Amino acid sequence: MPDHRAGTNPDAQVEELLTRFRSPDLSLASVLCDGHPPEAIAFRVVEADLSVSTVRFGQLREDSERMAAALLDSGIGPGDRVATLMGKSTDYLVTLLGIWRVGAVHVPLFTAFAPPAIALRLRASRATLVVCDANQRAKLAPGGDMPADPPWSVIVSASEEEPTGGDRTIRQLLAAQAPGTTAAVLGGEAPMIHISTSGTTGEPKGVVIPAWALATFQAYMTFGLDLRDDDVCWNAADPGWAYGLYYAILGPMSLGRPSLLLRAGFSAELTWAMLDRFGVTNLAAAPTVYRALRASGIAPPPGVRLRCASSAGEPLTPDINAWAAGALGVTVRDHYGQTETGMLVNSHQHPAVAAPIKDGSMGRPMPGWSLEILELDSDRKAEPGALGRITVERAASPLAWFTGYHVDETAPAASQEASRAATASKLAADGRWYLTGDTGAIDADGDYFFTSRDDDVIIMAGYRIGPFEVESVLSTHPQVVESAAIGVPDELRGEVIEAHVVLRDPTAASDSLTAELQQLVKSRLAAHAYPRNIVFADSLPKTPSGKVQRFLLRRRRRAELARGGS
Repeated sequence: MPDHRAGTNPDAQVEELLTRFRSPDLSLASVLCDGHPPEAIAFRVVEADLSVSTVRFGQLREDSERMAAALLDSGIGPGDRVATLMGKSTDYLVTLLGIWRVGAVHVPLFTAFAPPAIALRLRASRATLVVCDANQRAKLAPGGDMPADPPWSVIVSASEEEPTGGDRTIRQLLAAQAPGTTAAVLGGEAPMIHISTSGTTGEPKGVVIPAWALATFQAYMTFGLDLRDDDVCWNAADPGWAYGLYYAILGPMSLGRPSLLLRAGFSAELTWAMLDRFGVTNLAAAPTVYRALRASGIAPPPGVRLRCASSAGEPLTPDINAWAAGALGVTVRDHYGQTETGMLVNSHQHPAVAAPIKDGSMGRPMPGWSLEILELDSDRKAEPGALGRITVERAASPLAWFTGYHVDETAPAASQEASRAATASKLAADGRWYLTGDTGAIDADGDYFFTSRDDDVIIMAGYRIGPFEVESVLSTHPQVVESAAIGVPDELRGEVIEAHVVLRDPTAASDSLTAELQQLVKSRLAAHAYPRNIVFADSLPKTPSGKVQRFLLRRRRRAELARGGS
């Protein structure tokens, strides 16, 4: 297991991880379950009333062996795609490990997806089986985007009281099988996950993740989160998405460290209760979680005793730490990554690589990764402080596993070409660089600062303005809960900045507050970078994982202007 002492050699740990996980003798079931003590706790599954089901590795092994036997009887084998449309539960964990025990490939589906989004991902991945919760089964019914005669079969996770419509259930399958199914040994290059990216344009793109990516995931648990043997770990992200799957499920399992899984929707009250009741010491969550805790006005309960707090999924604004130091007892460290890579740049928690937090900085590259800021219009390295493209130098990044988006050779030619074009847009200069699609800057100390997605950059009168810079300033106002800055077409300047702002007290919206917010940006950022227009909104459009979708605001605003709006 990784050594958490301050004197740890990060490069040596990365090499050790790669040797282990790139082995041709790698077995996912052995790494994630069978190699851990049977009595050790794998997960604590928590209900909304804070009641707990404890899942131990021994139970997980036996039940997943039964599940693997059922999958084999259903014709599922190495390389077959098996989708899950499930919430966090013991059945979910058993299903995942059963999939990997037979060498099949997991296709994660977020439970908030509507049928069209589900059907698209099932078709694109060529899934042959879907395991779903009973309350999700109706989404798979024929009609609309769902075929009348689908190429996939269905297994349902259901209690005895829940209707199943005649589908096979996990309970029935486990009861009919015996444990003892031999775990597949396919090596580190074998695929383990087929996940779809949530891009802002075009259809989601398929990313096939090899088993050896566990080296990357484990490195993040070690250096990014500094997960220790005595930690009470809670990653609040949903495993239907990359950060939750990689680091709430796979990372802790591979290390044999217990983790909390909450089976309930988000609320500030429940989050505070979780931190208090279970004595969480290592928390990872999106910035929206921290903002909601701050906005709730609830005093921190006496049981809150965090050692580490981390943030991922969207940039962390400096105002969070102005609050967190007192409320949580620790500062929140920002972390940055992507579906195609895992985490890349962190304000690391591990003492061997930790550095002082700088406002607005997401930290430094994780061991095993080499990043650069390239100029916006060339592959030359940008000067310190200059806006450029955040890129990964692949040959100098031993933890980089992404080689391109999945191409379905049976799909129409146009679809195949779109996948290849998407890969070409990511792997530039003969594959030397992986282009994140994000812009940012690096300072003289080597700290990275996120600016925006490439397509979010606002260009006004020749100035390139990152919306995050504007949003960070607006977030310091006591009335602002969150905001999104976009570029709006302007005949004179090309674009001007418009800010969509959610207030703590909606009745506070006024011309005077608009002027106050504009002046705040002028005084804290730059005179030219203030929002020419401020729209007070009840909420901002977001992905299910909580990322603000600025492109939807831009699209809506342009449509209004096309209709003659102001």
